[in-house]
Amino acid sequence: MNEISAAPEWQHAMLKIAEGDGDFMPLGQRHYAFFAEERPVLLVTFEDAADLREREDKLPEHYRLCKQRGWSLLTILSEGETWWRDPAVFRYFDRLSDDGFLEDFDKVIFYGAGPAGYAAAAYSITAPGAELVLVAPRATLDPALAGWDERHRIARRINFRSRYGYAPDMIESAKRVWLIHDPLHRPDAMHAALFHRPWVTPLYARYTGEGTEDTLIEMKVLDRILEAAMDGKLSASYFAWLWRGRRSNASYLRAILARARMSGNRQREIMICRSVTRRLNAPRFARRLEELTGGA
Repeated sequence: MNEISAAPEWQHAMLKIAEGDGDFMPLGQRHYAFFAEERPVLLVTFEDAADLREREDKLPEHYRLCKQRGWSLLTILSEGETWWRDPAVFRYFDRLSDDGFLEDFDKVIFYGAGPAGYAAAAYSITAPGAELVLVAPRATLDPALAGWDERHRIARRINFRSRYGYAPDMIESAKRVWLIHDPLHRPDAMHAALFHRPWVTPLYARYTGEGTEDTLIEMKVLDRILEAAMDGKLSASYFAWLWRGRRSNASYLRAILARARMSGNRQREIMICRSVTRRLNAPRFARRLEELTGGA
């Protein structure tokens, strides 16, 4: 029985890739490292293994993009809400740093959203000169520093005071950090403020709330953001240009309509509904416009 057939079925696709130019290995009991080698540019990501198992191809979310673009990919998979805070993961990144593995790449981009954004920031210190693309990253869940964030109650028991603990301190060696978040969403805005550094560029995705990454994916712009970062072409103006696509995004449009309705701003509701119905086939907005204007 070979290594692949002896492994759980969900690991087979990654093990087949690792047999060529790559690697797949467990890190302790709750994490795995998957590496697929292509050109000497590297995307580092963090992902929940449960999400991977739900995909038909059983491969990391960004593998297809990396394969198409000829990028190498390193993905650290977790079993559950670990926040990738495990001594086995610490040792793995220690080893990559000690061996100079990450220094062999011409360009390294760390990417993550939410808790994965925390991990991307925290472990980026092992790759001096890397660039980071972070979507609504958490800075820490240490109650002394972020006790106001009550979204991850179970994970608040995790120790965020040991090594690789406070993510904003771990970005000190980064070349540039692109931090995408909704400044109107208080918890994410407060975490973003903790990352304030001269080399951190905030990019605003208003009215996306908890779904900032989902909205970027729906708009089909997340891959373009990563491509621009890898090519050295990402900028605030380029993001703003991509973000204009929100005017046709259903989630965004529903969010701004809901905000106007909650505030009691009837004229803004009418303005939004008219703008949307002129440009798009949007029955929900047409019905609301009819309610607001009586067909006038």
